[in-house]
Amino acid sequence: MPDAKRPRIPRGMNPEGPALWSYGFRPFFLGGAIWAVLTMALWIAALVHGLPLGGDFGAALWHAHEMVFGFASAVLAGFLLTAIPNWTGTLPVSGRALIGLFSLWVLGRIAMTGAEWIGVWPAALIDALFLPVLLATAAREIVAGRKWNNLKVLIGVAAIMVGNLGFHATVLLGGDPAIWLRAAIAGYVALVMIIGGRIIPSFTRNWLSRQNAQTLPVPFNRFDVGVIGFSTLALIIWTIAPEALLTALMALVAGGLNVARLARWRGLATRAEGILLVLHLSYAFVPLGFLTIAASGAGLVQPVSALHVLTVGVIGATMLAVMTRATRGHTGRTLTASPLTLIAYLCLFAAALARPLADLSGGLWLMEAAGGLWILAFGLFVLEYGPMLMMRRPQPKMT
Repeated sequence: MPDAKRPRIPRGMNPEGPALWSYGFRPFFLGGAIWAVLTMALWIAALVHGLPLGGDFGAALWHAHEMVFGFASAVLAGFLLTAIPNWTGTLPVSGRALIGLFSLWVLGRIAMTGAEWIGVWPAALIDALFLPVLLATAAREIVAGRKWNNLKVLIGVAAIMVGNLGFHATVLLGGDPAIWLRAAIAGYVALVMIIGGRIIPSFTRNWLSRQNAQTLPVPFNRFDVGVIGFSTLALIIWTIAPEALLTALMALVAGGLNVARLARWRGLATRAEGILLVLHLSYAFVPLGFLTIAASGAGLVQPVSALHVLTVGVIGATMLAVMTRATRGHTGRTLTASPLTLIAYLCLFAAALARPLADLSGGLWLMEAAGGLWILAFGLFVLEYGPMLMMRRPQPKMT
């Protein structure tokens, strides 16, 4: 429980200022979704028409970087800056501080896209600023709220930051940054296992209780701790040696453990509520990702297939699920998925399945289809949720 002496968390916005800068989820969810659409559109243009991207980074590395460290870091920032006040009972980062942090993220996107004109060194230096500042901001807020247990979340954020720094250092020195991309992806997946493993059964328990269900999800316990610990170790080994036999064996076990973990949360019972079911379906890509890593280590599929199951399926789908739920909840809407939201979910799940299939088949058309589905999913988010993110929270009508 928050300290009674601390101020209560504001549940709307300062009426004196723009709604967009009242809470971290507003600019970062909107900016992240817009960038998800633009980045994928530019990448498809590079594939089909040879559009030059990223200067000396090259189009492929630019695309990988902007998906992992551009789009995903924005959504991560929006989530952390909104969740931490709930964890600590402190006031959220807003106003000028939020504008400054968001501006750093935007400058990074401009620098990386304009690397051909400003050079890779300036682009790398500008882009490298955002994640350390985000990490410091999140750490400061958690420490100020004395919620020491939540500091473990920052380990995943630190892994992503180190991945970005390693990516730039390796590219500038003429090396292959693949290991640093895997390190960052592992950080995101670990965060999904930690945070998702708490919110998914909790939200499900609350919803099922309102439905008078007799069987509820199993609460977070030592089994969850063990699964997270073993799975994180498997991710570390995958980061270092993605095609090793040990990686395949550990990933196979981690996949089985996460299937068992997911089965304890009663996901099928939520099929009547799409905005809740999507969280379970998104988490299902965690064991699927581990099983694909195992198949890759055994030489059955390409390593890039595992990479795309994790990035599109685990990271992308989970982020869209959290973005829709958090936006509706924090702007005073009912926690129910609209038809447009359901279509967005379906498009992203289809993209998450089509993208690794494109790697297996080598079909450019399937890759383009996956990209189009990704664009449609996040484009629908911008269309439906953009106004919610920019407008004031609806006030209850007086009777």
